[in-house]
Amino acid sequence: MNEPRRGRTSYDHRLRKLRTPEHSDQPDYPVKNASINCGWGRLLFANTFESPETLAAAMRAEGPDRRDIAFYVTDPHIVLAAAPQEIFLDPSHTFRLDLATYRPGRRQPKGFFVRRLTSETDAEDVNRIYASRGMVQVQPSFFWSKRDSRAITLFVAEEEATGNIIGTVMGVDHARAFADPELGSSLWCLAVDPQARQPGIGEALARRLAEHFQARGCAYMDLSVLHDNADAIRLYEKLHFERVPVYAVKRKNTINERLFTGSADAFADLNPYARLIVDEAVRRGINVDVTDAEGGFFRLTWGGRSVHCRESLSEFTSGVAVSICDDKAVTRRVVERAGLVVPEQLEAERDNRAAIAAFLEKHGSVVVKPARGEQGRGVAVGLTTVDEVQAAVEYAKTQSDRVLIEQNVQGEDLRLIVIDFRLVAAAVRRPARIVGDGQLSINDLIERQSRRRAAATGGESKIPIDEETLRCLAANGYTLDDILPEAVEVPVRRTANLHTGGTIHDVTGEVHSRLVDAAVTAAKAINIPVVGIDFMVKSPRQPDYAFIEANERPGLANHEPQPTAERFVDLLFPRSARVAQDDRMKYAANQA
Repeated sequence: MNEPRRGRTSYDHRLRKLRTPEHSDQPDYPVKNASINCGWGRLLFANTFESPETLAAAMRAEGPDRRDIAFYVTDPHIVLAAAPQEIFLDPSHTFRLDLATYRPGRRQPKGFFVRRLTSETDAEDVNRIYASRGMVQVQPSFFWSKRDSRAITLFVAEEEATGNIIGTVMGVDHARAFADPELGSSLWCLAVDPQARQPGIGEALARRLAEHFQARGCAYMDLSVLHDNADAIRLYEKLHFERVPVYAVKRKNTINERLFTGSADAFADLNPYARLIVDEAVRRGINVDVTDAEGGFFRLTWGGRSVHCRESLSEFTSGVAVSICDDKAVTRRVVERAGLVVPEQLEAERDNRAAIAAFLEKHGSVVVKPARGEQGRGVAVGLTTVDEVQAAVEYAKTQSDRVLIEQNVQGEDLRLIVIDFRLVAAAVRRPARIVGDGQLSINDLIERQSRRRAAATGGESKIPIDEETLRCLAANGYTLDDILPEAVEVPVRRTANLHTGGTIHDVTGEVHSRLVDAAVTAAKAINIPVVGIDFMVKSPRQPDYAFIEANERPGLANHEPQPTAERFVDLLFPRSARVAQDDRMKYAANQA
């Protein structure tokens, strides 16, 4: 079935003609039933399989939490007929880049460079990016074990200023994988950190891989991309990839569910914070009924228990706890009585200019925020004059009738997720910043970065261009129309809220125990089972902090790869955690 398009009768002739010194270590003849483990699952080369039944049997061996892909299926209708209840036709397009005619781009990366994966730390960062893009997780040890592989190539994009990994791509050399007589290659898992600031990262990674395979003497580079991924398709067409009539099939599993079942359409309109929880529930066999997709409401039912939720807010959180978190002044009093450190606060009144002046004189700079509100709306940070404060108060009143003026505590914004009175995740949140490339205007840089953030968060995170943005730019001597010089970095917000384009950086493994204890104490004082506690800290590794606020509906999707959704579902359905663990143990025993 599915023989290579040119047949195998002239294989020896083509191999002598096309093989280069780079391919001298490949097998002498095409491997039958060929596959290669890519960490996230196996890539099965369908054109090497002896029959549809053989291919279907191979796909049944897929491991838990893996995503195998059978690629180069030229007769998908025949393959599907072999196991219609178990496999499905992937709704993706295949694109091909002719490496004989490919020409490198003239524009060089700015602010980052592309290199091979070289360390276990690189591997962990790649996994972090996969998690941020909703991709299947890979054991870091697998990446590390493949650093010298001749069949699999892993490139990463490294930010020059910080050394952070901000993008990654995987390539497979088909000649080394199964002695492909056509000397093909393929691109997989192109992913850019949604928090990266530099433009052109995805293009640079794709070009680097193309040039790598071109230097090896490969004839072409293929890729598979979901039919509705317009941004990715636009990039590939820009690089002169062309559609080819080649297909992929996958196994029906919970990872792929939205691709093959109409029931997944009921979840499509959920935001990422609700969808993360729903996906975890479905994976465990818990029934999901979406009651209002636009608002993020859903009902989970398992056994004799049914729980109504709005994202991470469930019926387990009392109305009293919600009321405490809703009013920031009340929240502050409750946690202060529990022994937490809180910043000094003043309630804004109609004619309190003198009180504002005295407060400024005492603290130097202040924060203005609505007493009620969420997602950073109406918050202004770092105000130093009475006029600035009064203007910010008027703006904050568009969100709440009551406005608070608070001591501006310097440091980093730390969010701690506490579920069932235990810390599950901790992350530093940083305000949105842009990096210049010497060509684009500040307005264009903001829009590009905002599109990347929105694409990665289902539209939840965007950088607004408003008075706060203009004020931040003016403080640094810029306007929206200015061309930002190459490598110059400028903040465009002062608040670190993710809904206004802020970035988040996991510190769960290093957060100081005193900060953990304070967050748990705050949760117990409010008596809330799921909460995001916000501190200002000198460092997550140091004990000093100041309590800022508590969020009764924290965004659990912001903290992957920490198991926030797993712990939330554990809270609602404790026995389901044991069932999920038993399934994994059974699989491991069968493999052994």
